Amino acid sequence: MTTNDAHLGTPTPEPARPQGPKAPGAKRDRASEGRGRRVDQNRRRPAPRPDPHPKPGPSASGPVPSLSEPEPSVSRPDAQPGTAATTARPETGTAARRWAERPPTPGHSTPRRHLAQQPDPTAAARPDTDPTASTTRPETGRARTGRAETGRPETGRPQAGATRPEAGTGAITTPRRHTGPTPSRPATTAAPGATSGAPGKRPRATPWLALVALAYALVQCLLVVPPLAHALGWDETVYVSQYDPRVPAAFFSAPRSRGISFLTAPFIAATPSVLVLRIGLTLLSSAALYAAFRVWRPVVGARTTALAALLFAGLWITQISGPQAMPNLWVAFGAVAATGWFLRAVTEREPRAANWWLAGCVAVTALFRAPDAVWLALPLIATSLFRNRRTLPYLVGGLAAGLAQWVAEAYIRFGSVQDRLHVSSATEGDMGLHLNFDNAWSSLNGPLLCRPCTATLDSPGLTLWWLALPLLAAAALAYALRERRLLPTALPMAVAAALSVPYLLMIDYSAPRFLLPAYALLALPVAGLVTRLNPRRGLVLAGLLIAAQLVSQATVLTRVTASTALTNERYRAAADGLRTLGLRPPCLVSGPRALPIAYDAGCASAQVDGNNLSTTVAGLLDRAAKVPTALLTAKGQRPPHYARDWTPYPLHHTPGWTAWLAPAAPQGP
Repeated sequence: MTTNDAHLGTPTPEPARPQGPKAPGAKRDRASEGRGRRVDQNRRRPAPRPDPHPKPGPSASGPVPSLSEPEPSVSRPDAQPGTAATTARPETGTAARRWAERPPTPGHSTPRRHLAQQPDPTAAARPDTDPTASTTRPETGRARTGRAETGRPETGRPQAGATRPEAGTGAITTPRRHTGPTPSRPATTAAPGATSGAPGKRPRATPWLALVALAYALVQCLLVVPPLAHALGWDETVYVSQYDPRVPAAFFSAPRSRGISFLTAPFIAATPSVLVLRIGLTLLSSAALYAAFRVWRPVVGARTTALAALLFAGLWITQISGPQAMPNLWVAFGAVAATGWFLRAVTEREPRAANWWLAGCVAVTALFRAPDAVWLALPLIATSLFRNRRTLPYLVGGLAAGLAQWVAEAYIRFGSVQDRLHVSSATEGDMGLHLNFDNAWSSLNGPLLCRPCTATLDSPGLTLWWLALPLLAAAALAYALRERRLLPTALPMAVAAALSVPYLLMIDYSAPRFLLPAYALLALPVAGLVTRLNPRRGLVLAGLLIAAQLVSQATVLTRVTASTALTNERYRAAADGLRTLGLRPPCLVSGPRALPIAYDAGCASAQVDGNNLSTTVAGLLDRAAKVPTALLTAKGQRPPHYARDWTPYPLHHTPGWTAWLAPAAPQGP
């Protein structure tokens, strides 16, 4: 007699059950089914040593004819008196799992009762009912095999390779009943990404970008801050003096913007210490490096972002500009962040937040250097017109907000924006078409300002990266075309090219810091190209080249930092010499190097010619008649005609500089 199994839809042999008021066969059936499940669940548990003298238990229905030795049975305490039938615990749900996980007791085994009914030899064997069938467990991939019937009780895990005899050989089988879901055995394999001691918890990724920013700060504190901790450079004194309460503000020329003055104002208002200012700028620049490149992580990934930050921070001009009060590095940070937010806005990943951040970054960039912000906005505006015009109002609004202060100052000091642009062009040397690649190449390893650019290139082998940079960018662009991810690679290259136009094509002098925004933006596609290298040899070669680049940049950094520190110390020595000559505030200093020396001496500065023209000869003589005044000249240089009768004093610890003191002003009655 067969019954249709509702679970699998195939006929299953159903043995005859003893008839009686208590139907002990049903309990034995359920006990055998639960015992089979427990054996499957305890396959990993090592079998204990059996008792050499097992004690046979009582039998409920007499001896089983097919077995040579009866298996012991354990009676439940709540069984009916006079009945030897054993019952099994329910083998479904939580109770089955607890029963299966209970450790076995040596010398005892799980009770099992075999039915006396032989299986139908004509029944079709199925994997779930045939005792000879071998199934594969999905958790472990091992075959589930039967056990050879022996005279001793089964106490644990079956021996490997043991099989059940075929049907009809005297083995007693129990039909499988689907009374409920089979409890799953607890998984023993850890989940992907799990850590020891915290199952299911993904390991935290290494914060490579934060480590790069930290390394950037450490390099500045070790190699840059100590040599430059005692004096400021020429342009630094102009920016810092604008809001220094102890020193008159230096002349602020038309091309300059006041963003760096705003940034340094809190430090210089709190203390005159140059060391404190250097440390504060170091911390701020490191945080800005992290924040600017962090914007790109959802666009290009964490590894590319960290590598791009490393390539940019590894340049010597980036490291020496961190503690300096100069605007170009901050323009680079603003350009990187603005371009990243623009990409996140046009791709509509987070349009509302990205648009506002884009406007803020463009505004901050305009505060630090207004002309550079215009060049930054041009490719972004062009892209938004074709890709996503909803970004355009935020972009234009941020640019207008950042330029508001520069425009207001243009009307107040110069009459109009056009007049300020005209004066700015004259200060820069009549901006026009000037191929300035040779000057940029000559000043690549210093000096910090090449005007007029008569310097020769030092260590040409250390500048090969500059020649390879456009080639690497072109390769990254070709790779992006093949991957059809053109915008994240082409846009930073377009912005870098736009920011380089005024410094490579429109002026006739150069400084390494001018191209910092272009270097920062080009580092992103180059880093993306390196991180996509698949062969291990290619990665090793790229790592070696990057390491060599960092070492070469450190070599240039130490040399340029020492030269810059020497120049700044000369300015400080000249200021000390003026104080020795009796020059005390209020006072006035004029001459080619008047701005940094006057700031260190606590005096005002004035120029009658040159790029920092701020007064006339008549105005200078008028002020010289009221306050102590000194005119500085270089070694072997004669003073101008209006100072021929002034008294010369050589300044010690300087390269032959001379201070010409004006006659003392007449004392009042």
